[in-house]
Order: sequence, then C-alpha cells, then structure tokens
Amino acid sequence: MKPFLAHPFDDDKLKEECGVFGVIGVAEAANFVALGLHALQHRGQEAGGIVSHDPETGFNSARRFGYVRDNFTKASLMDTLPGELAIGHVRYSTSGTKSNTAIRDVQPFFGEFSMGGCALAHNGNITNAIALRRELIERGSIFQSSSDSECIIHLMARSIQSNIPERMKDALRRVEGAFSIVAMTRSKLIGVRDPLGVRPLMLGKLGDGWVLSSETCALDIIGADFVREIEPGEMVVISGNG
Repeated sequence: MKPFLAHPFDDDKLKEECGVFGVIGVAEAANFVALGLHALQHRGQEAGGIVSHDPETGFNSARRFGYVRDNFTKASLMDTLPGELAIGHVRYSTSGTKSNTAIRDVQPFFGEFSMGGCALAHNGNITNAIALRRELIERGSIFQSSSDSECIIHLMARSIQSNIPERMKDALRRVEGAFSIVAMTRSKLIGVRDPLGVRPLMLGKLGDGWVLSSETCALDIIGADFVREIEPGEMVVISGNG
C-alpha cells in the first residue's frame, strides 16, 4: 500500500501565481498588508490570509475565500489583527475548485517552535515536494494541508539551529524549485528569494517601517518607496528598528 502524500480530502496544489506581502514597524500593519494584497489580487483571486503580531495579544490570523476587498476591508475583522508587524498571501490554484479547497490550505501557514512562532507565506513551486512529503510523513510529521509549502514548516521544525532565520535557511537547502517567501517571527520580518531569482521579491520603505512585496505596484498603493529588489538567493531579516 502506497503512503498518501497529500491530504486525503484535497487534490489542490498552490502554484507560482500567488502574491506575498509583509510590513514591519508601522502602526496597524495589517491594514497596509490588506491594501498591498488588493494590489496583488491579479496574482491570486481564490483566497487570502493575513497574520499579525502584537505584544499583548500575540499572533493573530484571518483567512478567507474570495477577494481581498470583500473580506479585509471590514473593521470588525481588521480590528482582530493588531500590531506593527503583519504578512499576507493571496492564493491562486490551477487544479481543483473553490468547492473542494479547504481553509486549511490558505496561507500564511504557522509553526510554533521552541524559540517562538513563525508565520510563512510562500510564492512558488517546490519541485521535490512529493519526495519531501514522503520523507517527512515517514519520520512522523503530520500535514494539516494539501499545500507543498507546508513542507518548509516541517523542515524547519526538524532543524537543530537555534533561531528561526537559520532554521529557515536549513529548510530551504532541502527545497528545489523557484520561490519567494515572506515570513515573520514575533519581532522580525523575513524575506527570501530562490537562488536563481525566478520569483520576484521587492523591498520598500514606508516611513520608519519596511515592506516586502511580490511587485512594486503593491508598494505604490500604500505610498511606500521602492528600495531595491531582493537578490537571488538572499535572505533579509528586518527588525522593528530596521
């Protein structure tokens, strides 16, 4: 009997046409993330998600099907996403339909490690995902979604490195394919681009804060200044004070 390599209720994979966005060092960061995701809506119309962090309430998340404007413009929802640090993702899938996609497949994904939590939004495709998933399942990992992107969280959990950025580097050494990633810890915004630079990732400045985005159009909509493109193979780790 072959071990199952995907979630038994889903046959839906995230493809490269997704959008990622993150903000740090700005009050009500989630509102800026929502605007950024709206500008990136052409990269994914199926669903969207935002995770924020606030020192008093910790990590908070919201994931919804449909357009950003129909979900993340409601004050009742955005009030549940406080803090000066937030990331978001808009999802596009080429197989399956909305009716058989579960909310568990909507990013950002979250992992809790001994040194704290990490939320991760991934744009790209992992070409060795089947082999990684098989290995991780055989070693005891329990997958909660049908997304290949979840492999990164499980690989990070198995790393022996002492901090989250180094664990992410460890995990990505095992990953083959093209990707850009926007992630966050309790106090840092992280951006990573694949070694060949196939998937785009931009760095912007917003007042005293910083922004990561799949495209410059999302920087424009929030009034952020374009700083530079993240280099192929580069990881940037940004704290609240830069």
